[in-house]
Amino acid sequence: MSAAKKVCFVLVAVFMVTSTQLFASSDKPGKGITLKPARATWNTGYFQEALVSRALTELGYKVNKPKDLKNPIFYKALTLGDLDYWCNGWFPMHNSQLPKDFEDKAQIIGYVVKAGGLQGYLVSKKAVEKYGIKSLDDFKREEVKKAFDKNHDGKADLTACPPGWGCEKVIAHHLEAYNLEDDINPVKASYEAGMASAIGAYKSDEPIFFYTWTPNWTVFKLKPGKDVMWINVPEIKPTQAQAVAKEMMTQSGIEGAVTDPVKLGFVVSDIRIVANKKFLAANPAARKFFEVFNLPLADINEQNTRMSEGEKSAADIQKHVTQWISRNQAKWNDWLAQARAAAK
Repeated sequence: MSAAKKVCFVLVAVFMVTSTQLFASSDKPGKGITLKPARATWNTGYFQEALVSRALTELGYKVNKPKDLKNPIFYKALTLGDLDYWCNGWFPMHNSQLPKDFEDKAQIIGYVVKAGGLQGYLVSKKAVEKYGIKSLDDFKREEVKKAFDKNHDGKADLTACPPGWGCEKVIAHHLEAYNLEDDINPVKASYEAGMASAIGAYKSDEPIFFYTWTPNWTVFKLKPGKDVMWINVPEIKPTQAQAVAKEMMTQSGIEGAVTDPVKLGFVVSDIRIVANKKFLAANPAARKFFEVFNLPLADINEQNTRMSEGEKSAADIQKHVTQWISRNQAKWNDWLAQARAAAK
C-alpha cells in the first residue's frame, strides 16, 4: 500500500471512530452521570417515577433506586443537593411544605398531569341516602356518628392520610375549622391498608367514609355515583397555602357528587416534577424531558388499578412501563428526541 493510501486509510478510520463516538454521545447525553431520584410514599405515584427513570436510562444516565420519602423530608434533601428530583410534586398543595430557601435551590418544572389532583371526602352511597348526608357537618349528628364509629369511641371513623402527607394537614385544618374534632376520628394508618379495610367493610354492607385523591385506584374500586358519593365541606375555609387558589376548591361537573357544584375543601392540584436547580443546569437533556413529559390521568388510574389488584411488585411496574411505551411509542420517541437535541 502506498504512503498516500495509508494516510487516507488512517484518516477514514479516525473519522469513522470519531463519528461513532459523537453519535453515541448525542444518543446518550447522560452517559457517565448517576442520578439520585426520590418518590413519594403513596404508591399511586410509582408509575410516573418509573416512566421517567426509564427515559433517563435510555438517555444514558445511571438512575439509582429512588428513595421513598415523606414530602417535607424530600424537599429539604432536594435543596441540600442530596437528591436530584422527584415526579410527585402537588401544587399548590405542597407549597406549605417547602423550605425557605426552596426557590433559590430548586425548581418546579413541567406538568405530569395538569389539574390531575382532585381530592375530597367520599361516603358510601347507601349511607348518603339513608342519613341524608350532604357535608362534613352531618357527622355532628349522633345517628351518623354512631353508624361510622368502628372503634366505639363516639366518633365517626374517617380513613385519612398518614403523618407527613400534605393532605394530613388539610384534614386536621378541616376538623378544627368546622368544629369536628369531637365528631370525626381521622385514622392515620397506612393508606393502602386503611382503604383495603374500607373496601372490605363496603363489601360487608357497612357504611364507609374516606378521603381520596386522583389519580388513584380507589375511584375505580369504589365508583363515584354508583358505590360512593363525593360530599361537601360546610363552607370554603382555605388554609394559608390554599388561599391563592381558593376558587379551585369548588368544582362543577364532578361525577358522583352529592351536589353540583361540590365544595371539596381541597385545591385541585397540578402534579409536577420538582428538581434541584444545579442538577437541571448541568443536565439539559433531563431538563427538557421533564418539560415535555406528561400523562393522561386515565392512564395513571388504569395502572393504579392493576397495582391494587396485585400487580404491584417492582417487576410488575416495569412491565406496565414497557407496555405503556409500546402503546405510545411515537410520543415517547419524540420526547427522547427533544431531550437529546437539548443536550447538543
